[in-house]
Amino acid sequence: MTLADFGWAIVRIAIMLGFLLSVLPVVIWLERRALAWFQNRVGPNRLGPFGLLQPMADAVKLFFKEEIVPASADRFIWALAPALSLFPALAAAATIPWGPNRLLTPVADVDIGVLYFLAMSSLAAYGVLLAGWSSNNKYSLLGGLRSSAQVISYELGMGLALAAAVLAAGSFRMTTIVEMQAQPLWGVVPFLHNWLIFTPWGLIGGALFFVCMLAETNRAPFDLPEAESELVAGYQTEYSSMKFAAFFMGEYIAILAICGVMTTCFLGGYLAPISWSPIQALGEGGGFWGIVATLTGALTPPLWFVLKLFGLFFSFLWIRATLLRLRYDQLMNLGWRFLIPVGLVNLALLTVYVIWGWIPSLIGYALAIAVYFVVFAARRPERRTVALLSEAQPYRPKEAQSG
Repeated sequence: MTLADFGWAIVRIAIMLGFLLSVLPVVIWLERRALAWFQNRVGPNRLGPFGLLQPMADAVKLFFKEEIVPASADRFIWALAPALSLFPALAAAATIPWGPNRLLTPVADVDIGVLYFLAMSSLAAYGVLLAGWSSNNKYSLLGGLRSSAQVISYELGMGLALAAAVLAAGSFRMTTIVEMQAQPLWGVVPFLHNWLIFTPWGLIGGALFFVCMLAETNRAPFDLPEAESELVAGYQTEYSSMKFAAFFMGEYIAILAICGVMTTCFLGGYLAPISWSPIQALGEGGGFWGIVATLTGALTPPLWFVLKLFGLFFSFLWIRATLLRLRYDQLMNLGWRFLIPVGLVNLALLTVYVIWGWIPSLIGYALAIAVYFVVFAARRPERRTVALLSEAQPYRPKEAQSG
């Protein structure tokens, strides 16, 4: 690496960290305001216009709040766990391309970008697990165990979903995946980009990835590791002050990073839905169209990326305000008995397309959907009858029954 490359890497790291840390108060405020809107209540509205300064006040409060350390905790691991949740989330965003130019390329544009993201996202589970174990609290321990089992279960489905993008692009490099989606839509519509979500395998893979990223970030309806109704706050029960804030920051940065990966692999990354190639062709002559071509080529890619990112984040909030928390057996059944088989079938049919083309692949998808409806959709839930209170037998102790 030359000195110039090292300097560009430092600049890109500064841009990435600056964006993530500066947008963090915005997404926290957006979640609180959006949930208040969904639930027909007011939300934060005291500090600043529309409560925009409330995240700053919360940060100041957490900074000066007293930190309480459990007497029987493993102090070293207990203090290390929040960092193990925060830093992998920051590192996971290092391979995401923000734009086509040198300033907005990934911090690490490596050949194993997708594998690097999967490795970093799995490391975040260590922070949650160690936080639950080191707190020496049964609620915390159960939350940590739930998180580890949840991450293991849904990382398999996430890997199968990302494998569809990797196989379609022929590369693990995220910039190559974006460039593959810059082709004409389905190879026949020149003014539209061929986002992977517009293909059958991309639509299924994107849906699987979206469900898995909800579970990987412990968001509703998969927030069992920190379920307030049964585990107080799960692995966070014994944390306060800035260590709690580190868990909080790690969760939101992980959400932004994983939304960036879905944007890159399935939604065209920084590409607009409409191809700008006609404008670029007109701009070669200079003048007004030259200015327009320069602006669309330099400014719109990161703008489109950020818009898609916030669109996915808003869907997180929408789902949190809509769906109830799953039971643990439902969580495991969804991951092992549905997402993984669907991901394997989708990957196999994508391989059929790569080798034999569209027609055999579409026939395979039609057969798979038909088999699903024949085998599973025809099943009816078990009917259960509930006796009315007036018809129920009165309770009798065993001594009275035997006598």
